[in-house]
Amino acid sequence: MPNNAPKSAEVIIDVPFFDVDAMQVVWHGHYVKYLEVARCELLRSFHYDYNEMSESGYMWPIVDMSLKYVGSALFAHKIKVTATLKEWENRLRIDYLITDVASGKKLTKASTTQVAIDMKTRQMCFESPAVLFEKLGYAKP
Repeated sequence: MPNNAPKSAEVIIDVPFFDVDAMQVVWHGHYVKYLEVARCELLRSFHYDYNEMSESGYMWPIVDMSLKYVGSALFAHKIKVTATLKEWENRLRIDYLITDVASGKKLTKASTTQVAIDMKTRQMCFESPAVLFEKLGYAKP
Protein backbone atom coordinates (compact mmCIF):
# COMPACT_ATOMS: atom_id res chain seq x y z
CA MET A 1 0.00 0.00 0.00
CA PRO A 2 1.23 3.52 -0.55
CA ASN A 3 2.83 5.13 2.47
CA ASN A 4 0.14 7.83 2.56
CA ALA A 5 -2.74 5.30 2.61
CA PRO A 6 -4.00 4.41 6.06
CA LYS A 7 -3.66 0.70 6.63
CA SER A 8 -4.24 0.43 10.34
CA ALA A 9 -6.67 1.86 12.86
CA GLU A 10 -7.23 1.44 16.56
CA VAL A 11 -10.05 2.02 18.99
CA ILE A 12 -10.21 2.06 22.77
CA ILE A 13 -13.17 0.26 24.34
CA ASP A 14 -14.24 0.48 27.97
CA VAL A 15 -15.43 -3.04 28.78
CA PRO A 16 -19.07 -2.64 29.84
CA PHE A 17 -20.77 -4.67 32.57
CA PHE A 18 -23.25 -6.22 30.15
CA ASP A 19 -20.38 -7.86 28.20
CA VAL A 20 -19.06 -9.89 31.15
CA ASP A 21 -20.01 -13.09 32.92
CA ALA A 22 -20.36 -13.70 36.68
CA MET A 23 -16.55 -13.70 37.03
CA GLN A 24 -16.40 -10.23 35.37
CA VAL A 25 -14.61 -11.73 32.35
CA VAL A 26 -15.75 -10.75 28.85
CA TRP A 27 -17.83 -13.52 27.28
CA HIS A 28 -15.93 -14.86 24.24
CA GLY A 29 -18.66 -13.94 21.73
CA HIS A 30 -18.36 -10.22 22.48
CA TYR A 31 -14.87 -10.09 21.00
CA VAL A 32 -16.49 -10.29 17.54
CA LYS A 33 -18.29 -7.02 18.32
CA TYR A 34 -14.99 -5.41 19.32
CA LEU A 35 -13.43 -6.50 16.02
CA GLU A 36 -16.33 -4.92 14.15
CA VAL A 37 -15.81 -1.58 15.91
CA ALA A 38 -12.13 -1.55 14.90
CA ARG A 39 -12.89 -2.78 11.37
CA CYS A 40 -15.39 0.07 10.87
CA GLU A 41 -12.76 2.57 12.02
CA LEU A 42 -10.24 1.08 9.59
CA LEU A 43 -12.70 1.21 6.67
CA ARG A 44 -13.62 4.82 7.51
CA SER A 45 -9.93 5.76 7.50
CA PHE A 46 -9.77 5.19 3.74
CA HIS A 47 -13.34 6.32 3.02
CA TYR A 48 -14.84 2.92 2.24
CA ASP A 49 -17.16 2.15 5.14
CA TYR A 50 -20.25 -0.03 4.75
CA ASN A 51 -22.41 2.80 3.38
CA GLU A 52 -19.76 3.67 0.79
CA MET A 53 -19.39 -0.01 -0.11
CA SER A 54 -23.11 -0.22 -0.76
CA GLU A 55 -23.12 3.02 -2.76
CA SER A 56 -20.32 1.58 -4.92
CA GLY A 57 -22.46 -1.47 -5.72
CA TYR A 58 -20.70 -4.03 -3.56
CA MET A 59 -21.29 -5.75 -0.28
CA TRP A 60 -18.43 -7.36 1.58
CA PRO A 61 -19.62 -10.21 3.83
CA ILE A 62 -17.30 -11.91 6.27
CA VAL A 63 -16.48 -15.37 4.89
CA ASP A 64 -13.89 -16.41 7.45
CA MET A 65 -13.01 -15.41 11.00
CA SER A 66 -10.35 -16.68 13.37
CA LEU A 67 -9.79 -15.75 17.01
CA LYS A 68 -7.09 -16.86 19.43
CA TYR A 69 -7.74 -15.97 23.05
CA VAL A 70 -4.51 -15.35 24.94
CA GLY A 71 -5.75 -13.51 28.02
CA SER A 72 -9.02 -12.22 29.43
CA ALA A 73 -10.57 -8.79 29.09
CA LEU A 74 -12.21 -7.73 32.35
CA PHE A 75 -15.07 -5.48 33.40
CA ALA A 76 -14.18 -1.77 33.55
CA HIS A 77 -10.80 -2.30 31.89
CA LYS A 78 -9.90 -0.37 28.78
CA ILE A 79 -8.88 -2.46 25.81
CA LYS A 80 -7.21 -1.34 22.60
CA VAL A 81 -8.31 -3.05 19.39
CA THR A 82 -5.99 -2.55 16.44
CA ALA A 83 -7.16 -3.52 12.94
CA THR A 84 -4.58 -3.83 10.16
CA LEU A 85 -5.35 -4.37 6.48
CA LYS A 86 -3.14 -7.22 5.26
CA GLU A 87 -4.62 -8.16 1.86
CA TRP A 88 -6.87 -6.31 -0.55
CA GLU A 89 -6.15 -7.49 -4.12
CA ASN A 90 -8.67 -10.38 -4.13
CA ARG A 91 -10.30 -10.02 -0.72
CA LEU A 92 -10.07 -7.93 2.42
CA ARG A 93 -8.04 -9.70 5.08
CA ILE A 94 -7.77 -7.76 8.29
CA ASP A 95 -5.67 -8.81 11.27
CA TYR A 96 -6.52 -7.65 14.78
CA LEU A 97 -4.73 -7.36 18.07
CA ILE A 98 -6.57 -6.71 21.32
CA THR A 99 -4.48 -5.54 24.26
CA ASP A 100 -5.14 -4.28 27.78
CA VAL A 101 -4.45 -0.53 27.75
CA ALA A 102 -3.07 -0.32 31.30
CA SER A 103 -0.71 -3.30 31.16
CA GLY A 104 -0.11 -3.63 27.43
CA LYS A 105 -0.82 -7.35 27.80
CA LYS A 106 -1.91 -9.13 24.64
CA LEU A 107 -5.42 -10.53 25.07
CA THR A 108 -6.59 -11.71 21.67
CA LYS A 109 -5.33 -12.13 18.12
CA ALA A 110 -7.83 -12.43 15.29
CA SER A 111 -8.36 -12.13 11.56
CA THR A 112 -11.32 -11.71 9.25
CA THR A 113 -11.70 -12.24 5.53
CA GLN A 114 -14.30 -10.45 3.43
CA VAL A 115 -15.04 -10.88 -0.27
CA ALA A 116 -16.78 -8.50 -2.65
CA ILE A 117 -20.25 -9.43 -3.87
CA ASP A 118 -21.72 -7.52 -6.81
CA MET A 119 -25.07 -6.29 -5.45
CA LYS A 120 -26.78 -6.40 -8.86
CA THR A 121 -25.82 -9.95 -9.82
CA ARG A 122 -25.27 -11.34 -6.29
CA GLN A 123 -22.12 -12.95 -7.66
CA MET A 124 -18.86 -13.17 -5.74
CA CYS A 125 -15.99 -11.26 -7.29
CA PHE A 126 -12.75 -13.20 -7.60
CA GLU A 127 -10.74 -10.01 -7.37
CA SER A 128 -11.43 -6.81 -5.52
CA PRO A 129 -13.29 -4.16 -7.52
CA ALA A 130 -11.50 -1.10 -8.87
CA VAL A 131 -13.21 1.17 -6.34
CA LEU A 132 -11.27 -0.45 -3.48
CA PHE A 133 -7.95 0.16 -5.24
CA GLU A 134 -8.98 3.77 -5.83
CA LYS A 135 -9.86 4.25 -2.15
CA LEU A 136 -6.45 2.86 -1.18
CA GLY A 137 -4.65 5.10 -3.68
CA TYR A 138 -3.75 2.42 -6.25
CA ALA A 139 -4.45 1.86 -9.90
CA LYS A 140 -5.92 -1.60 -10.32
CA PRO A 141 -3.31 -3.91 -11.88
